Amino acid sequence: MEIVEAAADSGAHAIKLQTYSPETITLDVNNSDFTINDENSLWQGKNLHNLYKQAYTPWEWHKPLMKKASELGLICFSSPFDETAVDFLESLDVPIYKIASFENNHLPLIRKVAATGKPVIISSGMTSLEDMEEAVNTVKHAGCKELILLKCTSNYPASPEDSNILTIPDMRKHFKCQVGLSDHTMGIGASLAAIAHGATLIEKHFTLDRSDGGVDSAFSMEPSDMSSLVKESKRAWQSLGIIKYGPTKLEEKSLLYKRSLYISQDMKTGEVLSEKNLRIVRPGHGLHPRYYEKLLGEKILKDVKKGEALDWSHVKC
Repeated sequence: MEIVEAAADSGAHAIKLQTYSPETITLDVNNSDFTINDENSLWQGKNLHNLYKQAYTPWEWHKPLMKKASELGLICFSSPFDETAVDFLESLDVPIYKIASFENNHLPLIRKVAATGKPVIISSGMTSLEDMEEAVNTVKHAGCKELILLKCTSNYPASPEDSNILTIPDMRKHFKCQVGLSDHTMGIGASLAAIAHGATLIEKHFTLDRSDGGVDSAFSMEPSDMSSLVKESKRAWQSLGIIKYGPTKLEEKSLLYKRSLYISQDMKTGEVLSEKNLRIVRPGHGLHPRYYEKLLGEKILKDVKKGEALDWSHVKC
């Protein structure tokens, strides 16, 4: 409950749970196949069943968590990990479903989720283009009308170098749908880069305090980080704007302070303009600097004072 409250206070728009039990993901078997043997993993040496038992959210927590989220203005949804989880989440009328990277080859699960008719988010971690096409085709053929794909690197934590954010615009073009980022890197840099390249959704793991522990705490965001991400991602998205050259409406009043041609010494009628008496300076009331070379050597047609903006009435051109 405190995590949900902190997410709302941080300005997040939605919160996602995970709906599974250890038995729906793996088998309760203690051999090498079911043990994580990656020396770079946070969970090196862990038995899969025991790890998922430690990490799962009890199903009886879902309804009160969703109620709390709704009261705080958050969308609350979940990632189901098998068909029974979909049935359970449907009983709670969740508004969105997410298919996690490790489940995006579980085609029966994808079909069941899509058949609800609700929006679907699919993470692309560890997935080839061909396999992603299969998942997308499956979800669309099963009835999904609103789809978001998430670029994802399934390392925990992931490195910026492995994030390959430039894939996002290619995914948008290839799959013709919205694309976001499931971001397992530390900090907010990768997320902001994703927004700059067209991402419309950012997912981050979230905790109250990394020092509290938890299976994903080492790469989870704390509330202050999330608050920064919310603020800066909005700024990044707003800054994209449109393709535009020339001054904006608010810039127009500053045009007067660009450079222009000014008389820099008192001059008498008939004297010649030179580098000593003609300058390119601010503000912008005089002639455009593009005429500077052309006007050098021209005679002044009337007396002028230092600080007078040069215009065509001063010269015979």
